[in-house]
Order: sequence, then structure tokens, then C-alpha cells
Amino acid sequence: MERVLGRLGRHGPGAPTLIVVGGVHGNEPAGVEASQRVSRVLAPRADRLEGSVVFLVGNLQALALGRRFVDRDLNRAWTPEGVEELRRRSTGDSGEPPIAEDVEQRELMAILDAVLDEAQGPVYLLDLHTTSGSGGPFSTVADALRNRQVALNLPVPLVLGLEELVEGTLHEYLATRHCITVAFETGQHDEPAAVDRAEAGIWIMLEATGVAAAGALDEVEPSRERLERDTARLPRVLEMRYRHPVEPEDAFRMHAGYGNFQRVRRGEILAEDRNGPVLAPETARILMPLYQAQGQDGFFVVRSFSNFWLAVSRGLRKVGADRWVHWLPGIRVHPERPEARIVDRRVARFYALQLLHLLGYRRHEEDGARLVVVRQVRD
Repeated sequence: MERVLGRLGRHGPGAPTLIVVGGVHGNEPAGVEASQRVSRVLAPRADRLEGSVVFLVGNLQALALGRRFVDRDLNRAWTPEGVEELRRRSTGDSGEPPIAEDVEQRELMAILDAVLDEAQGPVYLLDLHTTSGSGGPFSTVADALRNRQVALNLPVPLVLGLEELVEGTLHEYLATRHCITVAFETGQHDEPAAVDRAEAGIWIMLEATGVAAAGALDEVEPSRERLERDTARLPRVLEMRYRHPVEPEDAFRMHAGYGNFQRVRRGEILAEDRNGPVLAPETARILMPLYQAQGQDGFFVVRSFSNFWLAVSRGLRKVGADRWVHWLPGIRVHPERPEARIVDRRVARFYALQLLHLLGYRRHEEDGARLVVVRQVRD
């Protein structure tokens, strides 16, 4: 399989570019198959596109093995520090062959750099994934208004706050490079519906990004209807509340029968590990329960995020409220990192983190009463 599955459309001043990536995890082939489908169908009509679309494959070696990764998780490797280190480190410097994901990331990064350099208009990313557990599809974004706005074109639940709990994702990295990014989890790894939903997401995003003019693609409306049917009873927007990290030595074993957005009650036994039962931390909904050998996330817990607070968040950001948040008691600008804020929770404990979340800041590190929050992607 080639890393570039297809490049279609045209370039020109102001023309948008959509990057579609599948298979960043090797046990998630649905996005690759969906990209192949759309590329084949779209190719005879490519001259009608207003912009360009590039279809890419993430982790070729892991896909060939059917494993999440070979040596390390490629979708936890896109921190600014990790990318910079990979750029500095050339193959063979250590005298040892590079690990598999170093090769994959370096090749993928070179293509992404070239696409960004060539683009003459806005660049969008649709990063396609699947989950080991069953249940409804959803999208997630690096939390900036422009990312939210595009993600909401997909009629599936939008989950906010994942970047606070998981670092180094491809979509968050490209958001820091001024791309408008959406990650789309389309279903369980092996179910045929996951491919169909990924395909639907691509058609919708081609129109939502302006790569195809409104009404130019007959596939868009049936795609919307498909996703609306599959998520009709689910909340429209949710927020991350908790991540249960796991390591191989934990002997983590998820109990059977859980799926995305299933309701759980505080204290419910969800899994077992070497220390005994693993309990739900609160009454909410479970997301991405781990039913595969590889992975660092046992499960997540999410809850509905009301339209009221979504509107408040949008309003605060549009008026630039983050410019004065450090005037509030217990919050100050980090002396060495202008994009960060330091919160003294002894003073600001009742309101600080909730307000900072609304403004797009996410927990970065904490030390006792001292909390550092960072806004990686600005509106």
C-alpha cells in the first residue's frame, strides 16, 4: 500500500485543502478503506472541485501486521517537543536501526510539510479512527472555535476536552500549525458500519470545507442522513471528565458489554486490574472502553455539555476574555510561558478551572495547590 492514496482537485489562491488520514493506528483500517472508496468515486469528477483533497495512510507497518502499533503509539507522538526531536534526529545517528514509528512519523511528516507549503488557502484535517468497543461514533477537536464549527457539520456527538487527558495526537499537532482539524471515531474496529460512517464523514467534510461547492456532490445528503440515524438518541456535545490510564503491568481487564456513551453509575465496577476492581468515578457515560491488547487508555468518562455553556464559551472567546482572566484572584500569567496561566487553587478553587475550560485552557501540570493550564490552539 502506498502512503498517498490519492490527490485530487486544484490549487490556487484561496483554494482550500482537505487532508484525510486513516490508519494512524494499524488495527484501524476503516479510514483507509473509506478513503480508497471515496478517492475512486471522486476521481472522475475531480475537475469540478473548488479545492484539493489528499488521502493519506498513517502507519503502514502496523497496518500490515494488524496491530495498533509496532514499537510505540504513533498517535501519541505529535507533541511539539517530540516532533522537533524527530526532525533533529537523522536515521542511523545512534548506530541502531530506527524504531518502526520513527520511520512512519518521519515519512508522514514530510508529506504533511509539503502539503502545507503548497497550500494557498485554508488547510483542514479529517483524522479517521475507530474504537475497540462498540457504540456510537463521535468527533473530537483541539478546542478552538474554528475546529468546533467545522466538526459540528458532522451530525455526531462532539466530545470536548480530550486534549487535556491525551497528549501527542496528530489532529492537535496540526491544529498548532494553523490547520482546522477534526478527529472522527467511526465505530468498532471490525464492523462494516465503521467504514460506511468514515466514508460518510469524508463526503460531508468535502462540502463543509469548501473543497466541493454546496450541492455539487450527490453523496453528501445521504451521508448526513446516515450519521443522523446512527446517533439520533445521543447528546450533541459532551465534555471529558476522566481518563483511566493503564500500563501493561497493570493487568487491566475491561468487563464485557460496555460501549460508547453507555450510562454508568458512580461506584459501578467497570474493570479489574492487579489492585482489584476499577470503579466508575461518577455517574455519567463511558467512552472508548479498552477491548484490545495494546493501548494506554482503559476507558474515558464523559457527560453532556449544555448548549447554554457552549454559547457562553463562544461569547467569552469572541470578546477576548482570555486577555483579562489573569486579573482574577488566584490566576496569573506564567513568567516563562506567555500562553500558560498559573492557578492557585487555594484562592481560585471555586471557579478557576471551569472558567478556564470555557476559554479553551486545559490542565497541563499540577503540583499541590499550583495548577498550570495551557491554551495550545487559539481562536
